[in-house]
Amino acid sequence: MNKLRVGVIGTGAFAEACHIPGLQSHPQADVVALCGRDYDRTRAMAQRLNVPEATTDYEELCARNDIDAVTIVTPNVFHARQTQAALAARKHVLCEKPLGISANEAVQVLLAAEQSQRIHQMAFTYRYLYGVQELKRRVLRGDIGQPHYVRIQFDTWQGLHPDSLVGFREKVSCAGAGVLYDVGSHLFDLANFILGPIESVSGFTVLIPREGIDSVSRHLTPVETDDIAGAWFVYKNGVRGQWFASRATPCTGEKAYIEVIGRDGALKASLSRGSVDTLQVSSPASPSWKALPLQKPTSNDTQHCLQTMMHSFVDACFRGELDGEVDASFYDGLLVQRALAAVTESSAHPGCVRLESEGDNAESGQFHAYAQRGIG
Repeated sequence: MNKLRVGVIGTGAFAEACHIPGLQSHPQADVVALCGRDYDRTRAMAQRLNVPEATTDYEELCARNDIDAVTIVTPNVFHARQTQAALAARKHVLCEKPLGISANEAVQVLLAAEQSQRIHQMAFTYRYLYGVQELKRRVLRGDIGQPHYVRIQFDTWQGLHPDSLVGFREKVSCAGAGVLYDVGSHLFDLANFILGPIESVSGFTVLIPREGIDSVSRHLTPVETDDIAGAWFVYKNGVRGQWFASRATPCTGEKAYIEVIGRDGALKASLSRGSVDTLQVSSPASPSWKALPLQKPTSNDTQHCLQTMMHSFVDACFRGELDGEVDASFYDGLLVQRALAAVTESSAHPGCVRLESEGDNAESGQFHAYAQRGIG
């Protein structure tokens, strides 16, 4: 084939910002059809972005003989069924995260992908940051010695902003979860990408009870999904790590970053869609963070990861395989889904150790007396 003919399923903001223009910017790709639930909205977007056809039937789109590949950029609850429809029609597939809303869904999708023998790729954007790739290269080269800890942070006030609307990510029936799935998917994949598979996970989620204006109906409606999520994890090699993600907390200078810490130093890469792409180093002898040069320019403030990711999918379809150094497959999506499920389970049944307080035992009175006198 001279060109990859692609159908895009989904008409949200990310389809317009990433999938469609990213594919169209590749010289060997054409977006030939766009699918959405509302025909008028879908047709309007198709006309705006120069996509020839619009439809509301994703199964019909997947079955078309003039389409080679499908990208899926819909609410989370639809990912598994739409991906399986595309694979059953023997199309190459790029799917947004998460792969499903349960580990079982993700397993079924992966099995379908393996049986189809078609390209299956996850849209884990952070893998395409120059700083992240250089961080991984330096860690594997031994620049910071043996790693012993990974720390990832993502903070924003977005969920509590006065103008914030209730969209699909705030509804359990559409998203399955909130920040846990939306950001946690990326962070678990990043942890796997840098240092290999995670062996065990615990974590928590927090929902701040409130109502907001629905983005479609414009009526006041409850926010249903988590605003804050966190995880602690252990790799198979014993290295430990943590991540924290929130749409309800302020950032302390940097919105999002990953740190890998070793005996001889630490490396920190910024996390974004590419508009901020940096790498810094710190060491016990020189604690202040210092910028490291990257091989490609990153100062133009463009979200370069979006186009790079979409181009990688097109290239993989022509090549017949993913770029194993960077691209994520549905197998990586399953690893993430299992980790997300572990956080959900851990949050529902926390294994905290209760600390003794006054009155717990016969010694508490004596302990209280010491405390009152300031004796530890």
